[in-house]
Amino acid sequence: MAAHLSYGRVNLNILREAARKELREFLDKCAGSKAIVWDEYLTGPFGLIAQYSLLKEHEVEKMFTLKSGRLPSADVKNIIFFVRPRLELMDIIAENVFRSDKMHSPRDFHILFVPRRSMLCEQRLKEQGVLASFINIDEYILDLIPYDGDLLSMEYESAFRECYLENDQTSLYHTAKGLMTLQALYGTIPQIYGKGECARHVANMMLRMKREFAGSQNQILPVFDTLLLLDRNVDLLTPLATQLTYEGLIDEIYGITNGYVKLPPEKFAQKKQGEASKDLPTEPKKLQLNSAEELYAEIRDKNFNAVGAALSKKAKIISAAFEERHNAKTVGEIKQFVSQLPHMQAARSSLANHTSIAELIKDITTSEAFFDNLTVEQEFMTGVDTDKVNTYIEDCVAQKDPLIKILRLVSMQSVCNNGLKQKVLDYYKREILQTYGYEHILTLNNLEKAGLLKLQSSSRNNYPTIRKTLKLWMEDANEQNPNDISYVYSGYAPLSVRLTQVLARPGWRSIEEVLKMLPGPHFEERQQLPAGLHKKRQQGENRTTLVFFLGGVSYAEIAALRFLSQMEDSGMEYIIATTKLLNVPPARTPAHIKDSMHPSEDRQLLFV
Repeated sequence: MAAHLSYGRVNLNILREAARKELREFLDKCAGSKAIVWDEYLTGPFGLIAQYSLLKEHEVEKMFTLKSGRLPSADVKNIIFFVRPRLELMDIIAENVFRSDKMHSPRDFHILFVPRRSMLCEQRLKEQGVLASFINIDEYILDLIPYDGDLLSMEYESAFRECYLENDQTSLYHTAKGLMTLQALYGTIPQIYGKGECARHVANMMLRMKREFAGSQNQILPVFDTLLLLDRNVDLLTPLATQLTYEGLIDEIYGITNGYVKLPPEKFAQKKQGEASKDLPTEPKKLQLNSAEELYAEIRDKNFNAVGAALSKKAKIISAAFEERHNAKTVGEIKQFVSQLPHMQAARSSLANHTSIAELIKDITTSEAFFDNLTVEQEFMTGVDTDKVNTYIEDCVAQKDPLIKILRLVSMQSVCNNGLKQKVLDYYKREILQTYGYEHILTLNNLEKAGLLKLQSSSRNNYPTIRKTLKLWMEDANEQNPNDISYVYSGYAPLSVRLTQVLARPGWRSIEEVLKMLPGPHFEERQQLPAGLHKKRQQGENRTTLVFFLGGVSYAEIAALRFLSQMEDSGMEYIIATTKLLNVPPARTPAHIKDSMHPSEDRQLLFV
């Protein structure tokens, strides 16, 4: 059991167990020994649901990655393909099946589509002449995956692109289905609030699905009081800014994928005296990051400037605990010390790992390049010189800095200025294309389509009004002992989280004018609860809100929402859900780490 999923206000282990039960049922349909052929993208999300031990219990003997050519030899009765419904993957499967039929004794083939079956994919298999080879064609509805005790993600990597570039509502349908599954397990959510076109679509789909299944209402006391649906394009500024929390910076620099990070191995190698450096490990150090690790849960949401002091304090506590062994005199005291030893050793190992990570991050955050970049970002956020060509961006282009860095800064300037003047936009485009190549015309076109780059259509810039009304910039943000969410960006309060905070108290009616300035409608819906299921709230009991980000959420936003949950006077606890945990490409990733990564792990900007 993943204990860290059940610590919070909402026991997310229930969702994980429901997903595991469905997986077991499908595997048992395929009687006999099995080999699973994985669509590589699915291995990470599935790893959060079921380890190999569960698969082994159900006669899974081999596992392979889906790739062209012949399947590796495996003496099993069943071959099961776990794949996303993608046409290009169907061509690979067809090749696998066709070649396998010729090379091996007859075997049973099965296909499991995640998260939904696709008629188009089945048609493609039929055209390739292999559809009849499959005994079972099924779907595994893995909509919302528990990542931590307060965090769910669909890991739907193309959701932003589909919604804002292709006008495709597939991800919104999956979101609505996922929320219906959640309500089946945790009860109907009485209040739904939303902001944005996509939010409106999801709410409409949910209400329609509820009407269609009106006869089968569940009799579960609601766990969630409120659902807040937020479009990513309501707040495009936040994911463009450099995150300054510990977890956010790990993601910025190295990239967190499915709860794991890969780090330079030499920092973690315990080099013995006289050992040659060539004998040190060359494979990246892979670490899991979640609240199951006590120290990580304590420091992940802190501003990075507060992490050093926290690690130092922890080191003193651990050191004092080990010193206690000198005071253990009686057999009972020695026995007690020995029983605590495994936990103490795990704490010391955890401290060593996070001290090494903090040193790696500090090497970057104390550099002049990092400081200069951050200064320009903060100037844009406070409205300084947003209407003209920025000399720092010019210099970065001239030095051929990573394109992703340039695009983030230009997009941020555009968002903070309600678009760029024609001559400024044309200048940036020309410089980017001449320096990085004309193939990026499509990239720039996509940024414009998504609203990240745009021409200033009127002289009125709403951002200063939004910034002042919602207090998006706080001078002298307290990084060590924060009293406001702005600590996560050292001054900037994420717009998305500020909207969430205001909804709880005093309510969105107090900011009607600002809401009208932001993209898309804002709305409120109520879902009727079955008789007898209205929650009787105890005095002082917190309400629980599920905040769902449509198009992705950053780790800094997650940290800000956790901060609100922990505020004594907030009266609200937040569970965070999203279509995708955003991995803004780690432009500052050292080359030796990038080189050791698999190509599929080198992230693309979420909107290009």
